Amino acid sequence: MFTRMLRLKLLNAVAPAYFFTATAVTFILYFSLFIPTIFQGPGAALGLPAALHTALFLFLMLNALGNYTMTLRHPAESEGDEGIPVCSPDCSDSVEVHYLLNGRHFCKLCKKVILKRDHHCFFTGNCIGNRNMRYFIMFCVYTSGSCLYSLVLGVAFLTVEYSLSFQNPLTFLTLLPLSTADFFLGGTSGLQFFLVLMLYVWLGIGLVSAGFCCQQVLLVARGQTWCLVKRGRLVENRSPWRSNLSEVFGTRWLLGLFLPLQTVESTTPGDHNVTGHSHCE
Repeated sequence: MFTRMLRLKLLNAVAPAYFFTATAVTFILYFSLFIPTIFQGPGAALGLPAALHTALFLFLMLNALGNYTMTLRHPAESEGDEGIPVCSPDCSDSVEVHYLLNGRHFCKLCKKVILKRDHHCFFTGNCIGNRNMRYFIMFCVYTSGSCLYSLVLGVAFLTVEYSLSFQNPLTFLTLLPLSTADFFLGGTSGLQFFLVLMLYVWLGIGLVSAGFCCQQVLLVARGQTWCLVKRGRLVENRSPWRSNLSEVFGTRWLLGLFLPLQTVESTTPGDHNVTGHSHCE
């Protein structure tokens, strides 16, 4: 148990550092390599296409960082519950989270009581629940968009600068192993090899973020959370999917799609009554 918690705490510290490092590298590559190489000809100044691409890039990145910040500024813990829930005598100490059926449950990693906890996000370093689910979903949307857009520009840069061809659909299956072999044999520069690695980083983060987004929207529409689904402890929800989405995204949901603003009123933790106790790993 101690070793597992140590690994989780280490991951909780490393994942945000990885996210910010990838973000900083993306900014540097975009403005130092992609824009000057792709959109600026020899002796020519940057024109309207470069300005439009820069505006799109900044819109995606700033929304991703803005929703990341809002996820931290609006934590999911219950303000009215300071103590650790008491388990039954037969409770196993190996469980990660102690659930209360009234919607409050204690996360041992955050050391806080969480309202409607869905999961613990290591990239943000906190739990995702009813108060920050909307920001987490939009963070996933814009992170996916930023990464896939950077992937396209990275492919364009490698095509222009190093004459690599991506017309073959199987190129991505062979690009990394071939580039790795060429790099160690001295046939590929360090910058080209690093850019190839970043293509796979952007592709991986983009697809994972898109998958998280689709999963969370589906769960929200059904009025469920991932931990309850994972453990097979589904709570019957008779509310229509529109009401479930409105509870998370608020009435100003359209504005929240384009700007990282607060669109949902805070939920009062005292609206729930204790009805039981169960566990989720």
